[in-house]
Amino acid sequence: MTPQNDWEHRIRELGRIRLHTVEAGPAPGPDVPLVVLLHGFPETWYGWRYQIPALAAAGFRVVAPDQRGYGGSERPRGARAYRLDELAADVRALVEDCGAERAHVVGHDWGAAVAWWFAMHHADRLARLAILNVPHPQRFATSLLTWAQLRRSWYVFFFQLPLLPEWLLARNDHALLARLYRAHSVRPDAYDDVDVARNLAAFRSPGALTAAIDWYRALFRENPLALLGRQRPISAPVLVIWGEQDRALGAETATPDPRRVPHARVEFLPDAGHFVQADRPERVSELLVGFLREDRARGAQPCVR
Repeated sequence: MTPQNDWEHRIRELGRIRLHTVEAGPAPGPDVPLVVLLHGFPETWYGWRYQIPALAAAGFRVVAPDQRGYGGSERPRGARAYRLDELAADVRALVEDCGAERAHVVGHDWGAAVAWWFAMHHADRLARLAILNVPHPQRFATSLLTWAQLRRSWYVFFFQLPLLPEWLLARNDHALLARLYRAHSVRPDAYDDVDVARNLAAFRSPGALTAAIDWYRALFRENPLALLGRQRPISAPVLVIWGEQDRALGAETATPDPRRVPHARVEFLPDAGHFVQADRPERVSELLVGFLREDRARGAQPCVR
């Protein structure tokens, strides 16, 4: 799918980080709610190619960044630069740079992990939260105690090795990386040749693969018990959209603990995999638009610049 000509590519200097963003929708103004779309691995802002036009047409100002280390954004060196606190703080800085008090935040894969953390630690900047195919951190930690999820998550441990993951993903012109998109989607044309080529181009830049894998390495540089101890309840409304044919994460992890996330609902899509927004683009867009419109009067504050 080719991006529309009226989508704006810009570089936002946030002080703490320089992020490339793609922005669309009505011009920023007092009645235009802000939606921030956070991509996962191994994608960029382009992972939202189907949802950007749908949300823009529904009247939202859409900002889809390349998160730090990805695409056209700045790539700090070292795994510690990709800790959850740093990543969530980037989102806060982005919302503030848009001139918004609060934003709707939507995340997939690693972007969803950042979105969960943002909701816990920057609740004053959040209106509504939408999560695609990543469990709440507490659910994920519990699931790793099971053999079934450990088998699915083997790559997380493999990525802790130095150099070897980068070599493996880059060899034969990134052939293994190219296979990941189609292996983890269900719809045959969810990723056509243009989509795959566009994604691969972002990982051919010097340091791009290392930066992306450093997100995984950063998780193991922190004390996991300390991270779990820092989790906070989320009072905002939450929508979880889950492709049931996810090969990496079991559907049993989708529903968050109501004691931690009391205002959540889960929508299971049986004919979608991990890349649910590409497998079922129309349905995912429909669910997002409906959810984000539910309390527009008290929802996201406008993006004014």
